[in-house]
Parts: sequence; C-alpha cells; structure tokens
Amino acid sequence: MRLSLIITILSLHSFGLFAQQSNKKPHLKLVWQDEFNTGKGPDTTKWKYDIGNGQGGWGNNELQYYTNEASNARIENGKLIIEARKENKQGQKYTSARLLTQGKAKWTYGQFEIRAKLPKGMGTWPAIWMLGDNIIKDGWPLCGEIDIMEEVWKEPNVINWSAHSKMLNWPKGTQKTNKALVENVTDTFHVYRLDWTKAYLKFYVDDKLYYTVENDGRGIDYYPFTAPQFLILNLAIGGNMPGSVVDDSIFPVKMEVDYVRVYQ
Repeated sequence: MRLSLIITILSLHSFGLFAQQSNKKPHLKLVWQDEFNTGKGPDTTKWKYDIGNGQGGWGNNELQYYTNEASNARIENGKLIIEARKENKQGQKYTSARLLTQGKAKWTYGQFEIRAKLPKGMGTWPAIWMLGDNIIKDGWPLCGEIDIMEEVWKEPNVINWSAHSKMLNWPKGTQKTNKALVENVTDTFHVYRLDWTKAYLKFYVDDKLYYTVENDGRGIDYYPFTAPQFLILNLAIGGNMPGSVVDDSIFPVKMEVDYVRVYQ
C-alpha cells in the first residue's frame, strides 16, 4: 500500500514536471512581459498613454477621447482593464484609453502573445497592434503597421489581421488583410499571437494559424518589418472600421488583458 502510494506520488510529480516543461518555449527566450499582477494602474516603466482625440480622431474618425485616468485604464484582479465610458470630454462623447510601449520598449522580430477578452457592443473597436519606431521621422504608412487583433461589433467574434506599408495600406485598399470567425472572443480569454521574422508575419489565435504575410523581396516599401516596432493596446469607439453607429446602452464597456509576453 505504501509503495503504491509512493509510486503514485512520483508519477504525479513527474507529470507535473512534464506539463511545466511542455509549456516552455525551448528555442525562445522571454525578453519582456507584463502580467498586470501589481499596482493599481499600468506600469509607467513599460507603458505610456496617448491623450486626446488626435487629428481627425487619430486619423480614423474615432469618437472617443483617450485619457490616463483610472476610470479608463487600471489593474484589477491581475488584469489590465481598458474601459470605454459614455462621458463628455473635450468635446467628445466617450472616453477610453490607449497604452503603448513607445519610448519604453521596442523589438525587431519575435513572438508576441497577448491574452485578452474583448468588449461587446455596437461601436466598439478593440485593437492589439504595432507601429514602426520610426513613425515620428518617417510617418505612416512608411513606418509599417502590424495589426495582431482587431474586432468590430458589426461583425461579432470576427477577428481581423492586417499589415500596412507604404505600398500596401488601407487608403490604397491594398493592405495585406484577412479575417475569420473565432468563437466567444467577448465571453472568454483567447491568446492572440504574432510570430514575426524577416521572412514572414504569422497570426495565430490560441496556437491556431489564421493568416500569413510573407516578405516577397520587393523591399521596405512593401515589407518594412525589418526594423523596430512598439506595441499598442487600445479600445476605440466608432471610426472608419466600426462606423459611426454606437449603442449608448452598452457603457461602460471594457477590454481585459491578462498578460503580454514577448519572446525572441
């Protein structure tokens, strides 16, 4: 009886070690992370805020005013909460938050994992995305943009992935883009992942590959993704992608982020 118990304990211990090891990425090193487990607000050594409505609603006719207030961005129960609210601010009818690592952290290539639960409601536009660190000098779209996840409620549970460059971008209607139905993105957490190399961008949800953008060798005007980019998390209301119709009964509404992890 005692021997059987010892064998059982050893077996369970071995299984636990195997489970831990199987979750590791032996070919990659964790180089940056935020687990959102400490403090009441976003870590200012890792994140900064965009404030305001930007020129033309951040170039997308968005309807919200971004703030750095706790009502719009805070840490709760080990999650980053980005909350959009119906309240007047500087002439806008809604407030929300946009966090970015610009000036704090940037990367060239890697695997990016963001575990998040998305908001519900007409007019919401949550996004997890990246911009080239040279945006101030060279502007958009020359800097390049990688959209790891976008969702708009006029197509519930449909996830969009895109890559924009000088020659391939949405004003021209030439961007590299795809979308697919992913069940329950507003009810449960999913892991949105980008694998980025010199040769390709690969977009995953929960380890399932949905879309690939390849470097076809035509140069940086088509594939500028050979230089540093920074990460952005935001929840917009209205704009070019979701349209101008907003259901005011949904507010407050939030995007929850469990963690952000970067491997190289």
